[in-house]
Amino acid sequence: MIVLGRIVAPHGVRGAVKIHPFGDDPLNWRSMRYWWLGSKPDSTQDSDWKVYRLESLREQGSSLVASFEDVADRNAAELLDGLFIAAPREDLPRPGLDEYYWGDLIGLSVVNAQAQTLGSVSKLLETGAHDVLQVEMGEGKDKVERLIPFVAAFVKEVDLRLREIRVEWEADW
Repeated sequence: MIVLGRIVAPHGVRGAVKIHPFGDDPLNWRSMRYWWLGSKPDSTQDSDWKVYRLESLREQGSSLVASFEDVADRNAAELLDGLFIAAPREDLPRPGLDEYYWGDLIGLSVVNAQAQTLGSVSKLLETGAHDVLQVEMGEGKDKVERLIPFVAAFVKEVDLRLREIRVEWEADW
């Protein structure tokens, strides 16, 4: 499953929900007739995801508003608050050149220009201005965390085949 966003609140009284999308161009999600909702974003177990049929989707500011079949009122929408939205890879539109699903970047090694491994991507953060890679290395008290802006000035190449992101970033930053 590729996590696409999260339901952040019910919207109105007719069962709609407000969604915070993770990534660009979420209106393309209209092409997916079914959405999977669940509380465990890292889960690959089908039993952790419940399928909903999309009824409508529209933009509202920087958020989306969606409604689903069988979610008829605000009470039903409140039960969906906080759930993650995901879809199987085969149901998603193919990303364009230099576009990636966040789920494809999680776990990739991050290596700088000096061939030093800085760690692996543990998650991505959306800051408003741009996305940020959260890179972790080590464990316990030896754990080092780096936040690297996911912009061309720092991210030089993403190689999904090698499972590696090459960055212009010093090990001591």
